[in-house]
Amino acid sequence: MQNWFHRFIREARDWLEDLRSDLPLEEIRFKILRKIDAFYFDALAKTSLIHDLDLMIVRDCARAWRSILHPRSERITGRSVLKIMVDAVRGVAHPEVRSGFWAEVYHLVRGVQGRVRLHEKDSLVLPENLSGREAALWRSRSLDRLAHKVEKHIARYEHGLSPKAIKRRKLRRQKILHILGGTEQDWYNWHWQLKHVARTANELSKIAVLTEDEIANIERAVAGNLPFGVTPYYASLFDDEPGGDRDRALRAQVIPPEDYIDVMLSSEARAEHDYMREHDTTVTDLVVRRYPGIVILKPYNSCPQICVYCQRNWEIEKPLAPGAGASEDRLAKAIGWIERHKGIHEVLITGGDPLVLSDSRLKAILDALASINHVERIRIGTRMLVTMPMRITHALCAMLGSYRKPGRREVCVITHIEHPYEVTPELVRAVQLLLREGIRVYNQLVYTFYVSRRFEACALRRLLSRCGVEPYYTFYPKGKEENASYRVPVARLVQEFKEEARLLPGLARTDEPVFNVPGIGKNHLNAWQHRDIISIDNDGARIYEFHPWEKKIAAQKTFIARDVPILDYLHRLEAIGEDINEYESIWYYF
Repeated sequence: MQNWFHRFIREARDWLEDLRSDLPLEEIRFKILRKIDAFYFDALAKTSLIHDLDLMIVRDCARAWRSILHPRSERITGRSVLKIMVDAVRGVAHPEVRSGFWAEVYHLVRGVQGRVRLHEKDSLVLPENLSGREAALWRSRSLDRLAHKVEKHIARYEHGLSPKAIKRRKLRRQKILHILGGTEQDWYNWHWQLKHVARTANELSKIAVLTEDEIANIERAVAGNLPFGVTPYYASLFDDEPGGDRDRALRAQVIPPEDYIDVMLSSEARAEHDYMREHDTTVTDLVVRRYPGIVILKPYNSCPQICVYCQRNWEIEKPLAPGAGASEDRLAKAIGWIERHKGIHEVLITGGDPLVLSDSRLKAILDALASINHVERIRIGTRMLVTMPMRITHALCAMLGSYRKPGRREVCVITHIEHPYEVTPELVRAVQLLLREGIRVYNQLVYTFYVSRRFEACALRRLLSRCGVEPYYTFYPKGKEENASYRVPVARLVQEFKEEARLLPGLARTDEPVFNVPGIGKNHLNAWQHRDIISIDNDGARIYEFHPWEKKIAAQKTFIARDVPILDYLHRLEAIGEDINEYESIWYYF
């Protein structure tokens, strides 16, 4: 802590007289606020001394300070950043305050004082003596350098369509078939895949190379009745050398980490982890409603393979759990409810994974929804393209396509592809079968730590767009306690959106970064108007006030959320070999 605190003291030398004064805290507050306004005014007045774009950092830090220092923020959060600063410079110890706090305060002070220089190295500013073709060529050479940087980063991430990956996985497929006593024909039969889902550490370790820690974590999770399952197909995507870069994100999706297990097993009731408050937004059995025009319909409440950070881990008991499918009577009542509410124009069929159901069962559900005049779009939410792409058969796609009525009704698939290494020839084939029937495919990326390195998500977006999958949403991981290993700072997701995704052509970056507000829905992270930073916790975690989508439409409460400390995140990146200097600007995204 001392290092970052001392850096703060050196950076805030113009603040120390006010912070050390014997004045009441409220008077110190207004002195500091006036100082912040003066920094901002003076920075804009001295534009010759600082790049125009670096002035925006001053502006943003000034806004953050005004919000953090406001008495309303202190009332909401129950903590005062100002008092901690005052006490610290007066020698009053706060042992609970850690380095991450002072790192945040240091960067905020540095930023508002106009001492950050991010725009003085590389420049795309056209020299004044150039024009016409000569100017165009100069700019093109500059863009070549920028494009080279992008390509260099993206080349780090091997995808599942590379010849080497295909060869490795073919060998593993043969080994798995030998172990499970199957044939090539069996492998491409989705019923065979379902029958051989690995549900224990012993079963998975027979068909994939696991570390001792991975085995121990799976055994503990299964013993505690936490959902765990991996399909043979997905196990074949694992490398034979655990701990490498290529399949890190794949393993993290299905093998629970120790802290996740600790939290889940310490809970008195699994429903405590209903982060999105579906209990409070389930209007009738199987139907969840958060928005005026769309509802979720959950006909099947399990999956063949369980994502550790699943939104519904609190209600999914085990893969392919007996009784996971809703009865015909419950489904009829749910669809009847949708029919009576004419403001609903879209239905997202999800769960669980509804494609576990047979074609005939799905057809019955789709027939009922298609008979409702006001339903204009039906979405199928599924991970089968990733976990078991052989489920996407010609017959299934033809059946889904039969409900498309251009100008009347759209049918589409929403999937969750997390990493380029998950994209395989089998996945691409499944996508093409859907596209041939006019079924568009959209991807929702969960932006976890394991896909958050520089340009890692860009590598996925570019690959998906070539395969016919449209990037749709990039989700901040649900802010649940058990998801601590997966979460990243909001600032990293915004940084990625502004500095990395922005360098891709428009059709490869059609996704929108969002934060899910419990019980309400999506808060878009692409603009400051949708949130405010209102405090900094003892460990450096920013505390945000997220605005509801209903803002300026109808009255609704805001939502207070605690973020991931930026300093902790950078330390984790450094531990896996990242150069954290490349992430320097993260401190100045809010």
